[in-house]
Amino acid sequence: MKTTFKLRVRTYECDGYNHVNNAVYLQYLEAARHEFLKEIGIDYKGLISKGYGTYTARIEIDYKKSAFADDELTIESRPIKKGAVSGVIEQIITRADDIIASAKVTWVFVDKTGTPVKIPPEFDVEGMYP
Repeated sequence: MKTTFKLRVRTYECDGYNHVNNAVYLQYLEAARHEFLKEIGIDYKGLISKGYGTYTARIEIDYKKSAFADDELTIESRPIKKGAVSGVIEQIITRADDIIASAKVTWVFVDKTGTPVKIPPEFDVEGMYP
């Protein structure tokens, strides 16, 4: 399953070179992943209330082009790997036809102590599978 998230770059997200600061892309990717979970049927608040969560274990980002204030960006998210406890989501940030950045995000399902655990059946939804 692939989901799409759109945003407009705000001026305060730009650095001294007048383009989006590299660290800001991490926030963009996280916002898109949160929407991804919603769209595949995982209520994050419900997940937490039942004593679970997801941690980001690794992020690989390839920066291709710069984004600037007021650009409209689209972030596509899709699962590319799924295991019993973890998985990988691919995310592509575009501006029109230009790829701005691409990322592979490894996530881990955890209990309330932060210990990796097998995903309970109620949260092991079809949308998490490639």
